[in-house]
Amino acid sequence: MWKYIERFLKADRPRATGREQTGLWGEQAAESLLRAKGYKILSRRLRIGPRDEIDLVARSGDALVFVEIKTRANEEFGRPFAAVDRGKRFHLARAAVRYLKRLKNQPASFRFDVVEVVGRPDGAEPVMRHIESAFPLPKNFRVP
Repeated sequence: MWKYIERFLKADRPRATGREQTGLWGEQAAESLLRAKGYKILSRRLRIGPRDEIDLVARSGDALVFVEIKTRANEEFGRPFAAVDRGKRFHLARAAVRYLKRLKNQPASFRFDVVEVVGRPDGAEPVMRHIESAFPLPKNFRVP
């Protein structure tokens, strides 16, 4: 009976599409890059609110770093960083402020970084670019 239930539950799970698998692969590659640079990863794919998600929350020295990871198979349509438009920055900033409000001890500083990952999971080594302090906190947000 338990085997039947396990099969039933597995059948109902949504399977990751090729695009989602590429995104997850890019997130793992970016996390490895940041760890190699000495960052401490505090959280992955942190969902704060119904529409806000932070790919990685990390610590670098005294700074708290909110990391957006953009993965693309190639750069035919521009660099991945171009996808971090005003709307995406707004959602990231809102999620970051909500996260900061939940902390008991506020960090000395925080920033928003972007990691670009260009490549495919089944291909050669990806090209990765880490853009530190990619954008400031928008002026309409206040830090607690």
